[in-house]
Amino acid sequence: MDKNTPSSKQELSPPRLTILLVSAMALSYEILLMRLFSIVQYHHFAYMVISLALLGYGASGTFLVFCRQQLLNRFPLVLIGNILLFAITVVVCYLGGQHLLFNPDEIFWNNRQWLKLFALYLLLALPFFFAANCIALAFSRFRQKISAIYAADLFGAGLGSIFTIGLLFILFPQKLLLLLGSIIFVIAMVAWLELRLQPRWQALFFIGGAAVLFLLPSAWTDLAISPYKGLSQQIRINGSRVTEEKTSPLALLTVVESNLVPFRYAPGLSLAAESEPPAQVGIFTDGDSMNVITRFQDDISRLTYLDKLTSALPYHLSQAKDILILGAGTGSEILQALYFKSASITAVELNPQVVQLVRSRPEFSGNLYDQENVRVHIGEARSFVSGSRKNFDLILLPMLDSFSSAGAGLYSLHENYLYTVEALQDYMQHLAPAGYLSMSRWIKLPPRDTLKLFATALEALARLGTEDSGNHLVMIRSWQSASLLVKKSHFSPEEINRVKEFCQQRLFDLVYYPGMQQQEANRFNIMRQPYLYDGAVRLLGKGAERFKQRYKFNIKSSTDDRPYFSHFFKWRTLPEILRLKGKGGMVLLESGYLILVLTLFQAIAASLLLILLPVIVRPYVTVSEAGWNRPRIVAYFFAIGLGFLFLEIAYIQKFILYLGHPLYAAAAVLAIFLVFAGMGSQYGQAKQIRIKWPVAIILGLGIADLIAVNHLLAAFNWLPVPMKIFCTILLLGPLAFTMGMPFPLALTEVGTDAPDLIPWAWAVNGCASVIGAVLATLLAIHFGFTAVVLAALTLYGLAAAIFPGRYKLKGGRNAAG
Repeated sequence: MDKNTPSSKQELSPPRLTILLVSAMALSYEILLMRLFSIVQYHHFAYMVISLALLGYGASGTFLVFCRQQLLNRFPLVLIGNILLFAITVVVCYLGGQHLLFNPDEIFWNNRQWLKLFALYLLLALPFFFAANCIALAFSRFRQKISAIYAADLFGAGLGSIFTIGLLFILFPQKLLLLLGSIIFVIAMVAWLELRLQPRWQALFFIGGAAVLFLLPSAWTDLAISPYKGLSQQIRINGSRVTEEKTSPLALLTVVESNLVPFRYAPGLSLAAESEPPAQVGIFTDGDSMNVITRFQDDISRLTYLDKLTSALPYHLSQAKDILILGAGTGSEILQALYFKSASITAVELNPQVVQLVRSRPEFSGNLYDQENVRVHIGEARSFVSGSRKNFDLILLPMLDSFSSAGAGLYSLHENYLYTVEALQDYMQHLAPAGYLSMSRWIKLPPRDTLKLFATALEALARLGTEDSGNHLVMIRSWQSASLLVKKSHFSPEEINRVKEFCQQRLFDLVYYPGMQQQEANRFNIMRQPYLYDGAVRLLGKGAERFKQRYKFNIKSSTDDRPYFSHFFKWRTLPEILRLKGKGGMVLLESGYLILVLTLFQAIAASLLLILLPVIVRPYVTVSEAGWNRPRIVAYFFAIGLGFLFLEIAYIQKFILYLGHPLYAAAAVLAIFLVFAGMGSQYGQAKQIRIKWPVAIILGLGIADLIAVNHLLAAFNWLPVPMKIFCTILLLGPLAFTMGMPFPLALTEVGTDAPDLIPWAWAVNGCASVIGAVLATLLAIHFGFTAVVLAALTLYGLAAAIFPGRYKLKGGRNAAG
């Protein structure tokens, strides 16, 4: 016997702690990749991260189809070897991926970016391949205890997602990457000890590997932020320097100062403005989306530029005493409200570190957040509004996106719950009888954002029972931005005269007011045609739905079920855009959406290869496999793989609104799904439950959630975050518990007398999950989360109906199905 091989008695105990820790690190890495993508690119790409992780798991199953027995013969050393490879590739593959220099901005005109995307997809899947080998080998080695191992796997995954969120409060993402690699080295030591390999002291060598990662030069691990993001552009300007950075799961905040070329940031500033902003300090969120801290001393009356912004319009219509600012950021809108002598200013900001940065510069910012009439609330905007019993004279939604990124369609996949129909309804219900809702957006040509915002406001007014919605709206624009005002009551003739006077004095253009004529539009910042006015009139007319249907971009209202406000792409417009490829037309495409589609294609290609490869290369059927109907095995594991991921992705996206941030939603929903699914796995095996019962419960709970979950989330959106997490557990825990049963119950039954099919079933399920993670997001964009959930429930119902009945060699029917 090999001296590193445990005795046969010791071999009977599965390494549950090792599997739990490996799975925890795999999910930690998955969550960390989402955070890293948010910083170096423009989106968290959660769908792609989940898909590539599952690609690694599916590839592992296919690999083990060919090598399972050889690897099982040396299970302990193979397990530790895969853990070590997992540790190394976690760091090396990400750093290598940065050197690919993938840029979504270039994907329309540089075909090499397509290959880089595919290479990045495969490269980042590699660590998950080695992690999955550990789990799948444990399944095969201890197939009579699959549910116990599956429970450890899922429970560890749930803990891992929470682990990363906690560490992101104290570690920068690139440092956390090294820490994860080091921890995985230590897990190899845990495996050595848990498997009782000899000599035991050799386990200490793995600690040395963990230490080596922290000796890497910092230049190797610096984040390669896209050269097209605002921070990268700013740093190229002479005199710009980074003076401070703060990190959290919410954002990486970078403070930039420039002595040679000062910041002059004032969105919507009139070309007729006679003064400019004073000295400013730039703050970039995840390398983009710049806000500024403006120098503010005692005499605010000197900041006359604040009166030359489109956002100043509501202050000229009435004296707004109580003001609510949703997304206060670095305080530019607070400064404007102070300039107009507002009596009470309520500022809501999600990220407390932004407020800390402003407060840490009292001599520069003038203690903006600590003024007597300013009250700051840290939290998500919709949650604050839902929980507030106060009505406001003015509710402000400032521009939160960067102009360049918004113009390039890089936010097309962002789940934005601030501009949905339900959100605008909530805002309007918290207005005083004569109150205003003011929203500002960048202008794109051809018009998209502004018309979609106008359409969303119209639908919100209609849902509130307003019959003459056009009398409640006013829109104006500068050369680069537009501001929409929605009034709870009608705009009076006096107010309309003030709007005209305001625009005339500042050379702003009227876009729409009740009774406006076409010749009044497009006078100062001249477009080829009065596109915005014409669009607003068409949206107010009887043929509004036909206009939205025939318009070349998607300007239909976004809702909480489809919160993709910045998604404007229509497939029928694609040929026309492609014909303009050499004439600047490619900027009309949305790179974020295109990456989603490309990822789906590459996921399908990889998955088909992983599913078909075992069938093509191993066409024969062993004696143990011959008793099973293989097509039904494929259909069953494929259906529950798609169904599980459809539900998981749908609820991650739905709960972004409730939990306040995509990373929080991903971590919480993944943790709940995986931990409770692990508990369900254990329970199902212990009770020897037949598959049809958990599927029936999944269908019942899924339908109940469809009916009740939106109402419950809206009713309890005002709760503090800890209570929200508790409610999330109550809502999703029972469903996840039952979802943990169908896979291990079927896998155990297959493994009892067809062990060679275990890796094969694992691969099929994993490949379905690879496709499901991307496909669910694509379906949600076009049809909404409700449709994705219904599709998932349908797949579970089909899986129960086609559960693979086992046929004996002579053709007899087994009762397993």
